[in-house]
Amino acid sequence: MNQEIINLYDEYTHKPLKRSEFLRRLVLLTGSTMAAMAILPLIEVNQAHAAVTSLEDLFTESITYTGIPQDMQAYVARPKENKKYPAIIIIHENRGLNAHIEDVARRAAKEGFLAIAPNALSALGPLPATEDEARAKFQELKPDNNLQNFKNVFDYLATRADFNGHAGCVGFCWGGAMANDLAIHVPSLKAAVAFYGRQPAAEKVSSIKAAIQLHYASLD
Repeated sequence: MNQEIINLYDEYTHKPLKRSEFLRRLVLLTGSTMAAMAILPLIEVNQAHAAVTSLEDLFTESITYTGIPQDMQAYVARPKENKKYPAIIIIHENRGLNAHIEDVARRAAKEGFLAIAPNALSALGPLPATEDEARAKFQELKPDNNLQNFKNVFDYLATRADFNGHAGCVGFCWGGAMANDLAIHVPSLKAAVAFYGRQPAAEKVSSIKAAIQLHYASLD
């Protein structure tokens, strides 16, 4: 894949560009509209193909827990056996909770974890219909409320009979920043893994008690 195309898609998802401008520039890079339309499914999240992890031997459910200004929604997956598990909080990118992130939760469940994937946008009311609308709606999130909504996951987990009291988190891009924030603000967090995302301020690093694993590639 041409690195310029990858860079353009990164700009589209994170700047973000309007879709019309993204497609216009993609046509210029690929040489034709037909070529651009052939490349597009290779770089965008395909909801129909995102569910690659089997539900066999898994228990899944959609739950709600207390949030600000409205309740939060989340997807939960764990092994089918009804016992206590360590938890992993799966934190999505700036496109909200989608089929791919739900599949990541199922992958964690296959490894023996109680996985919970909150949807940050659910606290704002009705969910956007498209990923473009979701990216725009992220601008409405108030940072303090948003952080509290993810801290509230730990209070919710404490009410579950299938949680053993040990929790970590993994976040992707926008979610990587939240993983870093949780490491600062949740002393009980055992581990935090960030794939990209904003780093914490240097003066706050000393408050981190969790094990940390960080992924920041120059080209991806």
